[in-house]
Amino acid sequence: MIILGLTGSIGMGKSTAASMLRRLGCPVHDADASVHRLYARGGKAVPAIQALFPDAVKNGAVDRAALAAAVLGKPEALKRLEAAVHPLTRADADDFLKRCARRGVRVAAMDIPLLYETKGQRRVDAVIVVTAPAWLQRQRVLARPGMNAAKLANILARQVPDAEKRRRGDFVVPTGLGRRLTLLHLRRIVAAVKQRQGRVWSPVRKV
Repeated sequence: MIILGLTGSIGMGKSTAASMLRRLGCPVHDADASVHRLYARGGKAVPAIQALFPDAVKNGAVDRAALAAAVLGKPEALKRLEAAVHPLTRADADDFLKRCARRGVRVAAMDIPLLYETKGQRRVDAVIVVTAPAWLQRQRVLARPGMNAAKLANILARQVPDAEKRRRGDFVVPTGLGRRLTLLHLRRIVAAVKQRQGRVWSPVRKV
């Protein structure tokens, strides 16, 4: 099985690309959705977070806003949180891949927003980077409820720049020229990696 990493900066169209990959028959593990499950009532991360940040757990579930406030501007607190949560998210992703392997899936994808920031590229065979012009990215993000320019700037400051992601990615997929073109790029990628199964792996370069 070939494992693709799917990443891109905020507002670049990663969720749309993930949906398209599923349409193409490529199962996708969503890292953000995994965290939501772990933080929900009865989630595996709740006891650990309650031990570290008691005020961040309310009614048996993690209050993400309260948790963010507890670690904001506190590097050591953030490290403790990551040390508690990352093994759980890794285990969830591993379970997903095991299920795919049992089903005989040929190509699976890992939707990881902070792939390069967390060195997630080490766990995949090739990386797809979705990208769009900065003006379109800004337009998309600022249209989200509760978002403003200051929040966007803070998020971008913590992410590897888009240009660096594009430089390091094995495949670069534009999302600002219409869904049809995005789907075409992804279809070509899935077809290309399937052709390389059983050979010595060498990623197809950017399309």
